[in-house]
Amino acid sequence: MPKQPLLVAMCGLPGTGKSHFAAKLTEQVPFLVLETDRLRKVLVEHPKYTTNEHRRVFRSCYQLIEEYLFQGYSVLFDATNLNEEFRTYLYNISESTGAPLALVHVTAPPDTVRRRLKQRKAERHANTYSDAGWLIYTRLAPVEEPVQRDHYAVDSSKNIAPVVEQVIAWAQSGGQTGQ
Repeated sequence: MPKQPLLVAMCGLPGTGKSHFAAKLTEQVPFLVLETDRLRKVLVEHPKYTTNEHRRVFRSCYQLIEEYLFQGYSVLFDATNLNEEFRTYLYNISESTGAPLALVHVTAPPDTVRRRLKQRKAERHANTYSDAGWLIYTRLAPVEEPVQRDHYAVDSSKNIAPVVEQVIAWAQSGGQTGQ
């Protein structure tokens, strides 16, 4: 674990490859991974992906992130983080804890996402906690807002390795290198 706790926050629509990117990153850099999909399964018996449910899950995540950072753990937050309202909480946590923040915005063409979500539903991998399918994707896509701060951008339909390496370099520098 780096001496200075770090915060990496994934951003992007369901099926774009956020969890895949996070897995590749955590193969190289130790992060405590906090997934909204997993926590949602604990907090909500039958998820409906409503605004209130979303706020409840994210509020719980923010509390955990802040506590882990204060304890000295680096955290990777694997969530959609689709709009600035929700990302502002992360900016504030970064400032209050002193943990450098890296935002990683993951995208993929809609046809790629649709194929992935269909495959995920058919295979129901044991390590997949997301229930989000194409309907959820189409409902969330119109509300996604551009990331306003410096961030890493990656199209997961292409080679993600260069961006993974950039985030690794950022982490190894203690969050000092640019995004």
